[in-house]
Amino acid sequence: MSEIVFLVEDAPEGGVLARALGHSIFTEADTYDELRDSVRDAVLCHFGEHDRPSVIRLHYVKDEVLAA
Repeated sequence: MSEIVFLVEDAPEGGVLARALGHSIFTEADTYDELRDSVRDAVLCHFGEHDRPSVIRLHYVKDEVLAA
């Protein structure tokens, strides 16, 4: 596998959370910078040395509602 994609969103209670698409990996952190480290650690723990993806893509989704 060359790439794994995480969907990143603001957590309702504060902070940010990330879910891997197609894999059972979930992590959260207080800041986006901390989340990067948490995602790397989660990927290292989830995959073996030879199965590990070479690229981790973070897709940040921000839902914003505006008054019309």
